[in-house]
Amino acid sequence: MKNTDRIVIAGAGPIGLICAHRLAGMGIPVLVVDKSTVIPTDLRASTWHPATLDMLEEIGVTSYILEKGAKAPTWQYRFRDTGERAIFDLRVLSNETRHPYRVQCEQFHIVRYLAEKLSDFDNAEIRWGTQAVDVGQDDDCAWLDVECEGERERLTGRLVIGADGGRSIIREKLGIGFEGKTYEAITMVAITDFPFEDHFEGLSGVNYIWTEYSNFSLLRVPDRWRSGITPKPGQTPEEALSDDSLEAHFQAIVPRDDRYDILARGMYSTHQMVAERFNVGRILLAGDAAHLNSPNGGLGMNTGVHDAFNLTEKISGVWQGDNGLDLFDRYTRQRKAIAIEYAHKISDANHFRMRERDPVKRRVIMDEMKRITGDDTLMREWLMNSSMINSVRHAAEIT
Repeated sequence: MKNTDRIVIAGAGPIGLICAHRLAGMGIPVLVVDKSTVIPTDLRASTWHPATLDMLEEIGVTSYILEKGAKAPTWQYRFRDTGERAIFDLRVLSNETRHPYRVQCEQFHIVRYLAEKLSDFDNAEIRWGTQAVDVGQDDDCAWLDVECEGERERLTGRLVIGADGGRSIIREKLGIGFEGKTYEAITMVAITDFPFEDHFEGLSGVNYIWTEYSNFSLLRVPDRWRSGITPKPGQTPEEALSDDSLEAHFQAIVPRDDRYDILARGMYSTHQMVAERFNVGRILLAGDAAHLNSPNGGLGMNTGVHDAFNLTEKISGVWQGDNGLDLFDRYTRQRKAIAIEYAHKISDANHFRMRERDPVKRRVIMDEMKRITGDDTLMREWLMNSSMINSVRHAAEIT
């Protein structure tokens, strides 16, 4: 028997679970599957922008992000050796958002919270340790073929959402093109509990810092700092994340007699990609399954959250019979435009700006950043884009 009276979601990350939570709250049954047997706690996204915090109030998540995270009302570009800096103050957005700040909160906290809260709904279910292996559809329903403990099963529903990440099985099986580029630089991150705020005058919650020959970032999460790392010339990523290399990295930031306690470390390739389409009939893509971008600026997960809200609103209209499947063509038009025009454009500029090593070009960039931050009107215009408020408004205007 086909159970088509539900939505099947592949991927129990933040995007899949936000879709599930919102749909269940609308009275639409959902079944979520994920290949993981436990919620991963490796280093992934941690930035939550004002536009996203505004959205997530609706499903009660914003208060939890604030509880588990660290507010960053300012962020800055900084020269390590001189301390010269350009500080972007998000409080100039007070008339545009209820949350004029970024919050740094590791995404696994929110995944755990959403998974737990989803159990409060009697029309929602999560199946862990269940791998999506194929997808299909006909005129009446869509289905997801899964494997669990060696057993294969077909899960049917009115729609299938692929929120299964950058290596999406859903996108692959649909044969949807996924084009773009892979950055030469590997993204590397390490976390320590050293109180850098006690050793830098005027350090913000989020800092992008140039040294004489390299660069690094420092992002404050509760009781610890998360640092983005650039390997030295000729150094492999594995060498850059070794105990001795990480020790040298942090000692170069603040020299001390004791060794640094490295609480976590990780690395991953960085891509800028976008799917040809985000919808094929009854099958839909959201989040990293639909688009990838450089993590510089923290736009990727936030863009995915905005996908989830846009998509679930349209699913409601189709579920109730007010609209046909062609409504999802608009979802593709809206969200693909935002992925390219905002997430890709801004994060790509951030990526190369941070990795600039020419001192003359750095000087030009710093002078421009200081010009912008010295004028509230200019700074507000910049932050309306980087905080993703403009992207939400622009998407709503796309027909």
